[in-house]
Amino acid sequence: MAKQTFTTGQVLTAAQMTSLQQTAMLGGDASVKVASYTLVAADAGTTVAMNSASTTTITVNTGLFSAGDTVFIQNRGAGVCTVTAGTATVACAGSLALPQNDAGILYFTSASAATFYDFIQVGAASPLTTKGDLYGFSTSDARIPIGTNGHVLTADSTESLGLKWAAAAGGSSFSGARLTKSVGQTLTNNTDTMITWDVETFDVGGYHDNVTNNTRITIPAGKAGYYQVSAILSYAAGGTGQRIIQLAKNGATFSYNLIVENGLGGGGYQTVTFADIVYGAVGDYFEIAGLHSQGINLNIIGNNGDPGASFFAMSFIGA
Repeated sequence: MAKQTFTTGQVLTAAQMTSLQQTAMLGGDASVKVASYTLVAADAGTTVAMNSASTTTITVNTGLFSAGDTVFIQNRGAGVCTVTAGTATVACAGSLALPQNDAGILYFTSASAATFYDFIQVGAASPLTTKGDLYGFSTSDARIPIGTNGHVLTADSTESLGLKWAAAAGGSSFSGARLTKSVGQTLTNNTDTMITWDVETFDVGGYHDNVTNNTRITIPAGKAGYYQVSAILSYAAGGTGQRIIQLAKNGATFSYNLIVENGLGGGGYQTVTFADIVYGAVGDYFEIAGLHSQGINLNIIGNNGDPGASFFAMSFIGA
């Protein structure tokens, strides 16, 4: 029932007591509105229910209510109902917009100021729509859509909600390349020669190009980091002196291994191995160079099916 003024000795009827009890429990008959409405003094202590398919407002003006007065507001309709400050001020920690089936209490702290306690607080339904969605926040609650299978949730201050789904650092999937030669290659005596690789055992991530600069393994976008490098050069027999394998980074010698021998006759060959861990930025390229001092031109043996055949491989370890 509406706010009442009682006199000394007044006797209340059973119906009045029932109505007072219902009002105290936020129940009782509601004043149902189907269009935007401005509160009046008689609404103090009552329930105002909006029931409209369209958007509506409930306006709050000053000078109608006293400190301690309350109005219980419901929205039964499909249209959003917004509690609106007219000449009074209305504070709210959540939202003044009530979607369907939301409700709240308007509590007056003075004749000109009220606080609206929205039952849902955010004033809207959950923003989540899809299996795996998460709650996020910037200035209000928002949806973080489910990410790609295998991705992990990563902090990122440049994102509007401060989080994003991304591939795990280092990646759970392999990335790298292994190259071999289908035919031999002649190396001039005492001359650094970059080895060509025309067979890709595998290339996961786009590290090698068989058509352009096929001597190189190039670090692709998104894969800057540390790499395990391994290689073998199989030198044909002949001459006396050093046989060297070198790793070059961006055209400059990075590190090398060598074999010093006193000649190798017959049909045999000598393998020189290389292994290291290196860092590569995006766009850096790595090559294997051969160098010997046999006194004659000497061949690097191609892939003849032997386990000792020449190869060059790099695999991504992590950023």
